[in-house]
Amino acid sequence: MTFRNVIQPEAGAPLGKEHPVKGKWNKQMFGNDNPVILELGCGKGEYTIGLSERFPENNYVGIDIKGARMWRGAKTADEKRLLNTAFLRTRIEFISSFFAEDEVDEIWITFPDPQPEKRNSNKRLTCPWFLNKYRYFLKNKGIIHLKTDNTDLYNYTKALAERNGLEIITATRDLYGEKPGDNILSIRTYYENIFLKEGSKICYLAFRLEKNKIIEDGTAKIR
Repeated sequence: MTFRNVIQPEAGAPLGKEHPVKGKWNKQMFGNDNPVILELGCGKGEYTIGLSERFPENNYVGIDIKGARMWRGAKTADEKRLLNTAFLRTRIEFISSFFAEDEVDEIWITFPDPQPEKRNSNKRLTCPWFLNKYRYFLKNKGIIHLKTDNTDLYNYTKALAERNGLEIITATRDLYGEKPGDNILSIRTYYENIFLKEGSKICYLAFRLEKNKIIEDGTAKIR
């Protein structure tokens, strides 16, 4: 993938090695000091693109490991000359290799794999292991946004936030039933449109992650 707005480790680079862009996203990629906001598991980049268009005062980075999907988002951003948009190809497990402490303002997690089996709970992008990793590069009380069609994942994440005393900003199991209108929540991804056509309700949760609070697992299972 050769787009100007895409960063990916060189072939053969050791996993987990710090990338030169770490701590330099604003200077090297965007040329400004605007807030940096991530979309984890961005797929084709619909949400990253939608946010970038609506909020040009922010910088957005879509992150995914699947280059074929990300190619569509990178191409669209390039064609539309969205200079506040970039994409990063990596596994989320290695995200700390690309962002320095306090470099990120917000995180969006849009329709991730819910990993429903208990043995896979540590692979959920909202599990304590990942949340503690995000604490490093997310500014204090930065917002985590979760959109999902999976009620169990929503319940799991909400319970985890509550048990760790995190401030919940918004929580709903039926986002569009509350008619959000033409706002930040009405941007729809490819998979979200499929879920809606199938009659699924969309859950949305937003909460603040505290820099100095270690997130502990108080939920033995998805409820």
